[in-house]
Parts: sequence; structure tokens; C-alpha cells
Amino acid sequence: MKVLAMVLAGGQGSRLHPLTAERSKPAVPFGGRYRIADFVLSNMVNSEIRGIYMMVQYKSQSLIEHVAKAWGNSNAYTGQFVTVVPPQMREGPEWFQGTSDAVFQNINLIERHSPDLVAVFGADHIYRMDVRQMIDFHRRNSAHVSVAAIPVPLAEASSFGIIDADKRQRIRGFLEKPANPPAMISDPTRAYGSMGNYLFNTEVLLKALREANDNGEHDFGHHILPRLIKTHQVLAYNFADNHVPGVADYEEQSYWRDVGNIDAYYDAHYDVLSAKPRFNLFNPKWFINSSAYQGPSPMITGEISNSTIAAGSRVSGARIKNSMLRREVIVEEDVEIEDSLIMDYTVIRRGSRLKRVIVDRYNVIEENSRIGFDAAADRARYTVSDGGIVVLAKGEDIAGVTRYQI
Repeated sequence: MKVLAMVLAGGQGSRLHPLTAERSKPAVPFGGRYRIADFVLSNMVNSEIRGIYMMVQYKSQSLIEHVAKAWGNSNAYTGQFVTVVPPQMREGPEWFQGTSDAVFQNINLIERHSPDLVAVFGADHIYRMDVRQMIDFHRRNSAHVSVAAIPVPLAEASSFGIIDADKRQRIRGFLEKPANPPAMISDPTRAYGSMGNYLFNTEVLLKALREANDNGEHDFGHHILPRLIKTHQVLAYNFADNHVPGVADYEEQSYWRDVGNIDAYYDAHYDVLSAKPRFNLFNPKWFINSSAYQGPSPMITGEISNSTIAAGSRVSGARIKNSMLRREVIVEEDVEIEDSLIMDYTVIRRGSRLKRVIVDRYNVIEENSRIGFDAAADRARYTVSDGGIVVLAKGEDIAGVTRYQI
């Protein structure tokens, strides 16, 4: 069974601004060393899907460079590759007009490889998934298309694209954030939320893409799939049935988060931060790959509790609680950081206090700064989310202070 992956990584991520001011959503850093796109790519490689094309579009340079550094070795073996594909404009001067148009503009890549199945997955989510189990479901049930679906409580379902499926998992309809979502047949307290991950029989996909293009349609969720449910076997794959090896009993077994806005992004970090996290990033049986950083180990003095500090960072007599510091962060004396995410190459000068703050890369926090304590003052200078998280946009490269100069 030959499977080709087409990963959609062109998301603009406007609700994650200012973290997406200079990068696409899949390129946004996550945790101590990852980018959001690393999760879908790791799922594919761990699932032994070796041929992966990643469609990029908005502000893609950061993601292109990251994939080259982190995933370049994937091209070392015949038939194994992770290749970034910007808009080729083969059909005209337009960029990708939607999810299905991104795949249609690269239909020649599918035809070149002649796979049995095409996995069309998004690159915007934090999760683990053994795609082979979805493939087994797809084949066992003679599906033409399978759509990954996550059970969500009915009270929260109006925030999702919802799938209405019968008792045999055949999809009857798609509803976008419905006020009264239909419950799952097997669990009347939950509804199926669409994860935006699809498996297609190749012939079905190619025909649907061409038909959509002829009709001026550009989206899987709004155009192609609603039409296919009338003529083909389109099934909902229950993500709760997916079991990845190495997941601990204390973890949320079917963990999946759409980190589409600042508050969801911030909250997801606290799902991975504790002695027994909801989603443990360290799983030797399902490794999450990222760039191979070659800097030094961190140097730490101070009071550190429930926090992670990445390689190359230096903490000198600070107090850090419930926070994440990415690589090459410098924290000077008498600094207090609480409930905050500090990204790479940031300098926090002595005497500063930060609480519920996200600091993007290349920032210098001046001496005795106070961020996260005065909402009006924070809004005057920075972005503040609906949940009260203060976000500092990406700064300029700090010559002579970071990037191994510590």
C-alpha cells in the first residue's frame, strides 16, 4: 500500500498575531524546541509514510528554512523525502486559493508517484496520531474517503466544524460551528469535530480535484467533501480509537489541540508542562523530531520550579515558575518569570518581572521592567489576548549578545 502525504502548511494564522507577523502559523515555535509543523511531520514519519510534500504560502521563509534544517536528512533514502512546495502557478498567476486548490495546483506530483492513497493533512495542530490505524480503518471499510474526527463535548461543539455520521460511520453532512450540533450515535454527550485530516483513494481525489477546479471551487471542507458524501463512501474515523505506543496512563489519550489563537496556544503549553502532563513531549516510542541544535547545555542558578529551560540558555540568580524558556535565552539577576513563554535569543535584564507573558524571539527586556501586572499599560505597548496574555512581537536580531555569544 503506497501512501503519499500532501501536508497543507500555508496557513496565515491571523488569530495568532503578532506571533504570525513574520511567519506562517505552522512555523510558530512550540514548546522548548519545536515548531507546530513538526507534529504532523513526525506523525507521518512515525507512521512509515515516507513521501511527504508540504504546501507553503504565507510568509513561508521561516518554515522553509526550518524544514531544510530539521527534515533534510529525510531525503537521504530512495523514496523517502520531505519536500516544501511553494505555489507553482502551473494553472495561472494565482497563489493557492484554498485547501483543495493547493493540492490541485500540485496534481502532477500525485500523478508522478501513483500512490494508492493520498493523505491530505493540515499542519496547524498539536497531537500524536498513528496514521496507519486510520489507513487500516479506511481499507477495512472499503472507504473512498476517510475524515479524521475527534469526539468533543456537545457544550463545546459549536466552536468546531462538526461531522454528522450514521451508526456505520458514514458521513451525512458537515456543519460549520452549528448552534445545535448533532450528537454521535455511540455517545449522545459528544459530537464529532473535524480534524481537517483526510485519506483519499487516489482516483477519487484526482477526479474530485478536477471537477472542483472546473466549477471554480477551492476547498475540501466546503466544496469537495459535501459533494462526495452524495456519491461515495465517505466515513468518519474516530480519533479516540487511535492508540499511539508509549503514551502514559496519566496523559489525555486522544490529545489534539487547534492552537489557532493566542489563548489556545498558551494553554496548550501548560498541557505539556508538569511532572504528569496531559501531553508528554518525551515519548521514545513516538519521537517528535525538530532541528538538531548544536549549542551548549543551559547554565542555571536560581530558583526554578515546574519549568523547562532549553539548551544554550543562561539563568543567573533568577526565580522562574511555571514557564518555558527556549534556546539561548539570557536571564539576569533578580528577575522573576511566572506563567510565561520566552522564545529563543531573548535577553531579560536584571530586576524585571514577567507574568502571563509570551515573548517572541530577539527581544531585550530592559532593567526593572514590569509586564503582565498593569493591563492598561500592557495594552498601550503590546498585544493582549482576550484571556489577558501579553504578547511581545518578534524583535530584531541582537548582535553580539545571543546566538552562541553567552
